[in-house]
Amino acid sequence: MTIAPEAPAKPVAPAFLELEITGKCQLTCPSLCYATAGPTQGHGSMTAGDWKRLISEAAQIGVEKVQFIGGEPTMHPDFEALVHRALAEGLKAQVYSNLYRVRNAHWELLEHPMVSLATSYHSDDPGQHDQVTGRKGSHAATRANIVQALNRGIPLQVGIVKVHEGQRVDEARTELQQLGVRAIQSDDARSVGRAEKHLPSVRDLCGGCARGRAAVMSDGTVTPCVLGRFLPAGNAKSDGLGAVFAGQRWAQVAASIPPWQSACPPDDSGDCDPANTPACDPAY
Repeated sequence: MTIAPEAPAKPVAPAFLELEITGKCQLTCPSLCYATAGPTQGHGSMTAGDWKRLISEAAQIGVEKVQFIGGEPTMHPDFEALVHRALAEGLKAQVYSNLYRVRNAHWELLEHPMVSLATSYHSDDPGQHDQVTGRKGSHAATRANIVQALNRGIPLQVGIVKVHEGQRVDEARTELQQLGVRAIQSDDARSVGRAEKHLPSVRDLCGGCARGRAAVMSDGTVTPCVLGRFLPAGNAKSDGLGAVFAGQRWAQVAASIPPWQSACPPDDSGDCDPANTPACDPAY
């Protein structure tokens, strides 16, 4: 009797995929950055060719939207080429930038109808904002580029993350609304990266990680989201994205994360970070 080999599991691809293409950033965010990014960090071991192949595979297995993050994604030497690859594959693309510096060519790219923009804004007080970013003058630069994005009609989402006691979060929201920003969400700093106050665990996550979303780190490691980077589930560079999502390790990681609370449903974009959706408290 011949037994047919069991068919490989079909990958259940997330609709939304974060691509952490670099650790380089003009800012240090000494009490906030989940990626421990900064001016001295590199772009990781994923080459431009690796990222292009991954983006094409993502489209083939059913991903609908990718978010380019870092670090500061615009500092990657192949940033524009990678966004163009996503658009050529029919994917929506979002750029999560600190808006400290924006080149003219990048403004033109951000005006593409399939591209949107996200950023962080920490206070209406320049000193408080610059304290969070670790870079004097970052408040003025980011605020000016928020206004520029609005004037250009670029879809913009802004996240406000509370890092310090007394931080003017409500005032920042009011200022953003007065500027014309409509998509604003607030969150508290999670215990990941430079904000770590205790060993990160699934108790720090909102419950949306691995449910319609995933992230790929700059070395190809696949995680349930950028805040869940302590839960590696495979490597897209060595194994392929589809194989990771079809694998047992991904299923185990997804099962280990408490599900959404009833008061915290995902939105229809699959995005869960503070700049995209109502901020969700940790599931515990």
